[in-house]
Amino acid sequence: MPKATHSEPSVGVVVPQTIKLNLPEGGFRFEKGGVLSEIEVTYERCGALTTDNSNVVFVCHALTGDAHVVGLRPGETEPSGWWEGMIGPGKGIDTDHYQVICANIIGGCKGTTGPASLNPATGKPYGSTFPKITVGDIIEIHRLFLRQLGILRLAAVMGGSFGGMQVLEWLIRYSGEIDKVMVIAAAASLNTQALAFDIIGRHAIVGDPHWNAGDYYDSENMPHTGLSSARKLAHITYLSQQLMDAKFGREKRQEWLQAGPAFRELVDRNFGTFFQVESYLEYQGAKFIQRFDANSYLHITLAMDEYDIEERYKTLDAAFASISSRVLVVSLSGDWLFMPEQSEELVTALLRQKKQVSYCHLDAAAGHDAFLTHICDLKRVVKAFMPDPAAQAREEQDVSGVRQWQLRHYRKVTDLIPAGGRVLDLGCGNGALLKVLKQVRGISGNGVEIDVEQVISAIGSGCDILLEDIDDGLAMIPDNSFDVAVLSETLQTIKRPRELLHQILRVAREAVITFPNFACLEVRRRLLFSGRMPKGKQIPYEWYNTPNIHLFTLKDFLALCREDNLEIRDLICQGSGFSERALLALGWKNLGASQVIVRITKGK
Repeated sequence: MPKATHSEPSVGVVVPQTIKLNLPEGGFRFEKGGVLSEIEVTYERCGALTTDNSNVVFVCHALTGDAHVVGLRPGETEPSGWWEGMIGPGKGIDTDHYQVICANIIGGCKGTTGPASLNPATGKPYGSTFPKITVGDIIEIHRLFLRQLGILRLAAVMGGSFGGMQVLEWLIRYSGEIDKVMVIAAAASLNTQALAFDIIGRHAIVGDPHWNAGDYYDSENMPHTGLSSARKLAHITYLSQQLMDAKFGREKRQEWLQAGPAFRELVDRNFGTFFQVESYLEYQGAKFIQRFDANSYLHITLAMDEYDIEERYKTLDAAFASISSRVLVVSLSGDWLFMPEQSEELVTALLRQKKQVSYCHLDAAAGHDAFLTHICDLKRVVKAFMPDPAAQAREEQDVSGVRQWQLRHYRKVTDLIPAGGRVLDLGCGNGALLKVLKQVRGISGNGVEIDVEQVISAIGSGCDILLEDIDDGLAMIPDNSFDVAVLSETLQTIKRPRELLHQILRVAREAVITFPNFACLEVRRRLLFSGRMPKGKQIPYEWYNTPNIHLFTLKDFLALCREDNLEIRDLICQGSGFSERALLALGWKNLGASQVIVRITKGK
């Protein structure tokens, strides 16, 4: 992955530390059986800690990661952390405000006790005797470790891929001890295709003649061939087809093609090729065997494969029923290892349980590894979700200035929203209406917005937002999840407004909709005298760049409601000038209303 340049701020040198855990009497008992009497955990931490230990962000590393999430190792001149772009001063997790801790997982090979560690009872590596691990074991040991450091509550837990699975388990088990969680490019369980790749990878290792059932540490020969093959296979799943095509295509290594006949004969005899992609995979395999242990790979991939929230808790709803943390779920467009649909399943269950959840499906065509390598939008979303705590507190206390103007601007809409309800704001922009509703009506709920810039702004102000295209439907949102849905000045921009109205009343009991009336006096006057498409306060666009693709009137809307058995509970018509207000006073709503506000429900 790309490393930080000298122009990027860094946390500087981060020294790894190792701590011996104070285990319960009788040792640590693993969920699948087995006990360890001694466990050491290697970890790194950076950023200042507050006096009350309340600003700690714990990072769960991915499958073959380690504790070195950010910074320089002692003696290095360039930062080498695996999430260098995400963590540091001014970055996604700002170490000017948060302390970041990352620990190597149990069963790993980067300092924390694993199969290669010495068994105190024998003085030899555990090897085949090391207990099988689960994601639950990983979380319990992380929690023991943090409590030994004196950290009883976390500002956040975050992780991607297998790290995101750990985050989910931590959320389910100990939500009451965590303010926020970030689940990035992860899922409640692996899909069948991902399982298949892992299974073949493990078969490659155990089929290596040097594996020796896991007891190979005293041998001169390690199961490097099997481990290398497993890594090559896994690495294919981390990249998208588009990225593979762009990087390699069917290009061949010219220096190999120009090699002598003896080398070419060797390649041919071993059924090798001269394709660039084969050279790349060989490089990845060779690099991996220098830093990772085959037994650790077996234990960790098995724990990931067997992790299944629904199998353990019967349903995602049951698993999430008691959580209290605020949740951010992120998926990536090019990820076919952890599919976006799997992230949406998590979000749907959280919404059904009425939890605080935001969801961002980000454009990242590079594949699964994009959460590490292509993080421009991701780190901005994370930074919005984890703002400076002091600045956020000041914003929440400030109800003057613009916010007072917003109270007046949205008054007609807010009056139609029941106090204390759950609201879905469709096309929510920067979340201004949601913030007003929280303040004056005490509501909870979500916004839906397609513009990533607006989403980042809304999340940063404390709103729960779904980055979603309304035109693609609201399939991710469960039936009857909200009391009221609000669609403000957006219906005329939707490709299929009729279908959307029914979708809205599927997910909410009633809807408050505002729209410009294209039959008002001012629109008719401009068409009559200028012969051109009108432009004004309610329609501030030229004909060639307008988002308004359905130009309908109040009468059109009322006719549609009659046809589709939609009941209008409230109808508010507003005129923009003296003439229009006079027409409204005379009862000529279609001519006098420049803006319409309606509250609708399903008819009986």
